[in-house]
Order: sequence, then C-alpha cells, then structure tokens
Amino acid sequence: MADRFFLYDDMVETKTRFVSFMGEHTRFDLAIVKSDRYYGKSLVLNIQSNRFAIIGSDDLDEPGYIEHAYQLPEDEAEELRSFLYEVV
Repeated sequence: MADRFFLYDDMVETKTRFVSFMGEHTRFDLAIVKSDRYYGKSLVLNIQSNRFAIIGSDDLDEPGYIEHAYQLPEDEAEELRSFLYEVV
C-alpha cells in the first residue's frame, strides 16, 4: 500500500451549535461549527440537504452565494441568510 501524502492532519477545538427552525417556506436543520480554522468564518451544514459552506458576514453580502451553496430558491435563501446574519 502506498504512503499517504497529507496536506495537513490537525485536530482543533470547535464549538458546534445545532439549531432547527421553521421559516415561512421550509424547515432548516443546521449545524454551525466555529473554530479558528477558517479565519473567523463558520462551517454551516444544512443537515436536511447534505450541503455545507464556509460562511462569514462577507459571504452573506455576496449576491447569489447562499442560493448557490445550498441550492435554494431565492425566498428560502433569504430566510437562511437572515438567520445567519445573527450567528456568524
């Protein structure tokens, strides 16, 4: 068996928040992982759709970012974006 070539193999302390909420259009079940790994950004996992993204407040201001990352229509993405502004 060939040797593995690791780019990195680190263990870091994280703080994970699990939150579920019902918007007007859909339910969101999220895991929000914070660490010092991503330059102050959070790893946001949508458990319902098996999609995730590394998100900071600058990403929330980027047009179409949430829609693309989570494959959501505009109205559902706006509900998620509104919540994420409060937590990232």
